[in-house]
Amino acid sequence: MQRIHIIGAGLAGLSAAVTLGAAGIPCHLISLQPSERAQSVLAEGGINAALDTMGEGDTPEQHFQDTMRGGVYLADPNAVANLTGGAPEIVRRLESLGVPFNRGEHDLILRNFGGQKRKRTAYVKSSTGKIIMTALIDEARKYEAAGLIRRLPHHAFLRLMKENGQCTGVRIRDCYSGMTADLPGTVLLCSGGMNGLFPGMTTGTTQNSGDVTAAVFAQGAALGNPEMLQYHPTTVGIPGKRMLVTEAARGEGGRLYILRGGEKWYFMEELHPELGNLSPRDVVARTMYFVRREHGGSVYLDMTALPEDTWQKKLSDLREEIEHYLAIDPKTEPIPVQEGIHYFMGGLDTDAEHRTNLPGLYAAGECTCQYHGANRLGGNSMLGALYGGRRAAQTILREGLQEAPDQQPEFREMPDALDAPASPGFIRPVSDILLSGLGIVRNEQALDAALGALARLHPENAREENRLALAQAMLLGARERRESRGAHYREDYPQQDDSLRKTTIAVFADGQVHVTFRPLPERRM
Repeated sequence: MQRIHIIGAGLAGLSAAVTLGAAGIPCHLISLQPSERAQSVLAEGGINAALDTMGEGDTPEQHFQDTMRGGVYLADPNAVANLTGGAPEIVRRLESLGVPFNRGEHDLILRNFGGQKRKRTAYVKSSTGKIIMTALIDEARKYEAAGLIRRLPHHAFLRLMKENGQCTGVRIRDCYSGMTADLPGTVLLCSGGMNGLFPGMTTGTTQNSGDVTAAVFAQGAALGNPEMLQYHPTTVGIPGKRMLVTEAARGEGGRLYILRGGEKWYFMEELHPELGNLSPRDVVARTMYFVRREHGGSVYLDMTALPEDTWQKKLSDLREEIEHYLAIDPKTEPIPVQEGIHYFMGGLDTDAEHRTNLPGLYAAGECTCQYHGANRLGGNSMLGALYGGRRAAQTILREGLQEAPDQQPEFREMPDALDAPASPGFIRPVSDILLSGLGIVRNEQALDAALGALARLHPENAREENRLALAQAMLLGARERRESRGAHYREDYPQQDDSLRKTTIAVFADGQVHVTFRPLPERRM
């Protein structure tokens, strides 16, 4: 039996590998870094599941409704129904693997998170991602010992192998030796978001460069909703990136304010009284943008009223980080916060079973687009990665297995045009151009100017050409979506347009990026 080739060793990749291992199907787990350094370890606030341990009558259907509403009804409803229906089992499975979720006397304690009217976010203080990753890494080891999971850390994805429009394998490079190998078989991409397009402006690691997405886009894989990127409202600048101040801080009672006439104005509570500081992230970030533009000065997150017990049992990790990076004790002093790029709702276009438009190629995790629509709810990212990796592996088990011998990769000297990295002299201009068009508030003039600026760049290698095509797809998607929906706010088209409640589809063909819209499927259940 041929090994399945999984690109990425974070939550989605590990979830898929463990699912395949449990079924006795071998896989390669291929990644630039070992799992311990994956983006997933940075996830803080928690994971959503309608467990109803807080006695609020929560159900998976209510989780579905909140997720669809939060994404402004742009997500695939069948994918979301699968996600929210499978969430309780995912969290209970993690609990059985030893994840020490915060507990009360009888069961898990769930916290409030943005855009949700029920407490449904399970958590481990403010280090949930790190602890879940530790449990999954440990679970994967038994399949490694059995030879079912073969790890290839420090290996870079270069390109898909294709034949007659189908994905037939993957080409990778050993980053230590520089040698290259072609691995025939089914490919599952779990390569994360596109943080590397925005160096210094995201909460995520720039090891998630977006180059995998750019490469497969150039090879014919379609993108869905590439214009949708989430600005998290509470981040702080640290060297080289933005540090996330978890939404859990507001879930536990933190409040946003700005000085207006010398007085603290807790604007979210006045402008959005239903959910206040726990409104969906796009709403909070956009509101911060506008009140700052009107009144000047900084927005502050005030956590000084939180009780000592909350700091000790729920947010001790966050307090340590803020004290370390800002030299501020958030228990006694408000902290200045600003919006930062946090998550990419758009990505590779996949159906509810995680198939791409290329037979033999599947995708899961942040590199895909189906679960979050125009805005992701906090607590749904880890869920989407874990559930998505499992669902993709299950689809492959049903239909993606190829009969071929399981052989060790044969590495050799094999030059490839994608070996050359994108240079800093190219990355920075592309980043600046994207930021000029894809801010919290957008308009046609800025988007046209950004597209014009991209057209004047001169990529010097294949990797830069691919990045340029990906950047064009993001800007074209934003220009053609002439409405405001979720994280995509057009000041020249400030209203939602029901005729555009469709998935933006971008394809690269004949050297050009083409953007169309595809109707959303009807919910089957």
